[in-house]
Amino acid sequence: MSGHSHWSTIKFKKAAVDNKRGKLWSKIARMIIVAAKAGGGDPGANLTLRYAIDKAKAANMPKDTIEKAVKKGTGELGGVSYEEVLYEGYAPGGVAVMLEGLTDNRARTAPEIKKIFERRGGSLGASGCVGWMFSKKGVIGVKTSAISEDELMDIALSAGADDMQNTGELFEITCAPSAYDQIKKALADKNIPVEMAELSMIPQNRVEVTDQEIAQRLLAMMDEFEDHDDIQEVYANFDIPEEILAKIQK
Repeated sequence: MSGHSHWSTIKFKKAAVDNKRGKLWSKIARMIIVAAKAGGGDPGANLTLRYAIDKAKAANMPKDTIEKAVKKGTGELGGVSYEEVLYEGYAPGGVAVMLEGLTDNRARTAPEIKKIFERRGGSLGASGCVGWMFSKKGVIGVKTSAISEDELMDIALSAGADDMQNTGELFEITCAPSAYDQIKKALADKNIPVEMAELSMIPQNRVEVTDQEIAQRLLAMMDEFEDHDDIQEVYANFDIPEEILAKIQK
């Protein structure tokens, strides 16, 4: 991927400059509520809840806000009931898009998502139309300035990683979900700072987008999905060459 950026890397770079903490906390709170409702309020016995709380801590979410969200999920505090939704479709350039969401009104969310697809030159597809192109993986990012590539590769592979790529600013480690915690622990034991860590949907193949206009429309669509209150995660299978990305971001 040298010289190219895919969505997870672009999202990481944007997170460093975007000031949307309130919206991010709101989305993570929903994730905690749903996880606690489904599996109970003990993160030691509920891996989904533990992952959501880890994400909350990484976003500097206050402890009392986290605890309140857990209590809303377990029913100790009243709150809105959310359901999981999954949308699949196509963006400009034939790029596959998957959206994971949590909504309190499916009848409101679906038309809004359909409208974003169509406004940006894409289309909402049927369930399963692109899901087969993605696999659940752990993704862990370490700054390239923090450690040598050979040393990190050795630690990551020894801890169970599948692969590691240099994306420019980050070394991006991918692994099976079962190895995710083990790799994070191995890095922590070596005092290696982690810049990003998430369970993600990784595309099996990527579409290279070399047309600047299509790339602009594609990124505008991704931003709009990210900004939607009901959408938790946005996945796509594109790569944009760095020189095209640089022109867009001028």
